[in-house]
Amino acid sequence: MVSSQRPVPNKIQKQQYLSISPSNSVLKDDVELEFSDVFGPLPEEANDIAYDEPAVVYSRSHSLVGPCSLDSHSLKLTKLTLLETEDSIDLVECLEGESLKENDEFSCNDDSDNEKALEGDLVKVSGVVGIDDFEVMKVVGKGAFGKVYQVRKKETSEIYAMKVMRKDHIMEKNHAEYMKAERDILTKIDHPFIVQLKYSFQTKYRLYLVLDFINGGHLFFQLYHQGLFREDLARVYTAEIVSAVSHLHEKGIMHRDLKPENILMDTDGHVMLTDFGLAKEFEENTRSNSMCGTTEYMAPEIVRGKGHDKAADWWSVGILLYEMLTGKPPFLGSKGKIQQKIVKDKIKLPQFLSNEAHAILKGLLQKEPERRLGSGLSGAEEIKQHKWFKGINWKKLEAREVMPSFKPEVSGRQCIANFDKCWTDMSVLDSPASSPSSDPKANPFTNFTYVRPPPSFLHQSTTTL
Repeated sequence: MVSSQRPVPNKIQKQQYLSISPSNSVLKDDVELEFSDVFGPLPEEANDIAYDEPAVVYSRSHSLVGPCSLDSHSLKLTKLTLLETEDSIDLVECLEGESLKENDEFSCNDDSDNEKALEGDLVKVSGVVGIDDFEVMKVVGKGAFGKVYQVRKKETSEIYAMKVMRKDHIMEKNHAEYMKAERDILTKIDHPFIVQLKYSFQTKYRLYLVLDFINGGHLFFQLYHQGLFREDLARVYTAEIVSAVSHLHEKGIMHRDLKPENILMDTDGHVMLTDFGLAKEFEENTRSNSMCGTTEYMAPEIVRGKGHDKAADWWSVGILLYEMLTGKPPFLGSKGKIQQKIVKDKIKLPQFLSNEAHAILKGLLQKEPERRLGSGLSGAEEIKQHKWFKGINWKKLEAREVMPSFKPEVSGRQCIANFDKCWTDMSVLDSPASSPSSDPKANPFTNFTYVRPPPSFLHQSTTTL
């Protein structure tokens, strides 16, 4: 799960094809809709002050799992290499000036204490993709359990994103099942608006997911810089998100953490859904009781703890759309206040939105999941056939032939300009993690390794940067 608590990026000049409505029209010229099934805005970490500039969220909640009531020292590391032990291949990060020799005992530093690595040889395991197949280039993200790196595969020079998660942190929070589910779910997905898993593997201390590198930036990054999106641009983004979520539901998967930080933009301006750390496989007519998601985007049935199903994703799509059109989620305040508003408050929609936009927001943001748009017998077709999407050719859209009017500025496949400097300025080296149990039977991540098969002939013409 990618952390959504991040420094505010410096603003850049607004793009001409995105309209920025004055904040007064957002905050004062509201139309109150009399349906008590919808809810509103964001953190009171911001002292309950209304935002005067584009009403964009400055501080975001983290993704969370589990019960929830309503209410360093940096190391000068210069060398990355591999140490193969009896159990696994491990990443060894050694101090400047130290060299690695076969059959020697290696001394490496940790943040908390100094440990000696196990004896072993530097060996490339034949036929297995591992950390030594990749050159680490830049940090492009940071989450609860580790970092996301831009990497280059040495044999092909292809650029990927590598999500690296520390096992000790995962085990401390008892999230092993979620991490295994993320990997398993990613192997089952093949969709033009969802980031693909290319490889997965593990070492003694870490888990690795190697994914498409999408370098147009997070939707949050672009939304902050632009303030808000015009309806025609938001319509294309939302259609692509609906298409991706519909695909997940057809595969029996709920995402459960849809938010702008978990949506990337590629070089053509298409959105790409990512981060399946809270995703869950489900069976029809069953409900999950987990308290999970990110507070601002959490469906009321999740907040109430009454059990939820795939309809919770459509609520989050509604919140996403509201934020794209207005510059902020509908509910602001502290976590506890946001949850209370989700359960109790009416929603206010700005007058500058079209009647069709009002209608689809009202349909997606219904408090009772059975009444929510997308929950009927035809499922996602209810949403696709809504009058706000009139004019969208869904076949062309899913063939990536409907082009958004906005294209991020990207100078090439290695470009990282659309990622925040708070990440890209970080050192690519991390301190060694403390070791979990060495008992193979106690390792919950067996069979984690994965290599995606080559694309079929029908998919070879579609490239993802």
